[in-house]
Amino acid sequence: MGGAIAALAVPAAAPGAYANGSAGLGDPYFPRAGNGGYDVSHYSLELRYQPHNGHLGAAASIKARATRNLKRFDLDFRRLHISGLRVSGRAAHYSRKGQELRITPRPRLRHGEHFRVWIRYRGRPRPISHPLGAKFGWIPTADGAFVADEPTGAPTWFPCNDYPTDKATYRFRVTVPKGITAVANGTLEDRVEHRRWTTFVWREDSPMATYLTTVSSGRFRVTQSDANGIPSYVAVDPAEAGAPSKIPDILALFEPAFGGYPFEATGAIVDHTSSVGYAMETQTRPLFHEAPGNGLLAHELAHQWFGDAVTLRRWRQIWLNEGFATWSSWYWDASSGGPSLRRRFAQEYATPARRARFWNPPPATPGGPERLFSTSVYDRGAMTLEALREKLGGTAFFEILRDWVARHEYGNAGTKSFMRLAKADSGLDLSHFFQVWLFRKGKPKPGSW
Repeated sequence: MGGAIAALAVPAAAPGAYANGSAGLGDPYFPRAGNGGYDVSHYSLELRYQPHNGHLGAAASIKARATRNLKRFDLDFRRLHISGLRVSGRAAHYSRKGQELRITPRPRLRHGEHFRVWIRYRGRPRPISHPLGAKFGWIPTADGAFVADEPTGAPTWFPCNDYPTDKATYRFRVTVPKGITAVANGTLEDRVEHRRWTTFVWREDSPMATYLTTVSSGRFRVTQSDANGIPSYVAVDPAEAGAPSKIPDILALFEPAFGGYPFEATGAIVDHTSSVGYAMETQTRPLFHEAPGNGLLAHELAHQWFGDAVTLRRWRQIWLNEGFATWSSWYWDASSGGPSLRRRFAQEYATPARRARFWNPPPATPGGPERLFSTSVYDRGAMTLEALREKLGGTAFFEILRDWVARHEYGNAGTKSFMRLAKADSGLDLSHFFQVWLFRKGKPKPGSW
């Protein structure tokens, strides 16, 4: 896992020399996100949260491997106060600059060496704001927290290598006041009551990007059931009217089309949160700020394949998440009495060219973090896939989708990889098609693809 980390790290030093790991991986949109010089394999997080005053007491244990000789390395971590830090059991010097936590281990770390970082910290985590104005990260609520990290919110509540290419497994041990439920990714391993507190232990054994983590909490009604042979855990705020009921049906439609469901568990978190206006594809358990319609539920469940199991390499490639999930919601709608895929494409394509914000930016080149979640990334991205299906036919199209997941599951892939796969599976040169739909500004002209 995390194989792309080494490729994005600082230039190699002379053999045997020790150097600093890079502070940031040079993403064009978030150049300080992530860090070079090591690869994380596992996070173990112990969290105690008090909703009445927003205080978090925590400890993080991070297993990693050095991908070069390191005299210093960085973690991404914001604001919270550190009260103890060790590397492989020994006290280490550290300093902070912005979101960078700079750690100098003693002794230095050799290339290939496995090490563990232990950090104790506390404070009142707060979200950060996306250029579009939305808040993300740790968002306090009246009875808990809505924790939604995409794209760079994870460091608001735990120290991490915050980039999609460094996936890891997780164990969350979350303690909250009695009457509050804490819901994280993966499977519920244990639930222990002690005095005025309840501890929930969650485990995610499939590799997960930091932006897909959650430890949301609140007063929830909880339903545990089976969804097509997969354990499903659904937590719903009582202020919302009922739990999402179509998870089994949506998975039954998606599995033949995309390949088997990629994780050990599924479900949803529905939190009545007026300060948040979006849903998020947190791994195994999508997160909603209000009860979702079935189309939105299908969108977020599709992300379990497209975004969570197969994750982008660079943030500008986000159409591989959002375009695929939007097309999948159309696919669900068509299967449940809505317009056919061909009709839906025609309806979207009827949007006049003068509506520039619908057609721009092109899905594969959003142009900056403030345009990362543009309508065109979602809708024109979905139209790209539907135009491809109509060009190739359903059999070839679904073969491409299944191959995409099978080849890159639990890893990372980018737009060029998808283009190469589509060409290989179809036997057609699709470079002009993708140029028109993914990279060229403005509405594609009839007959131009």
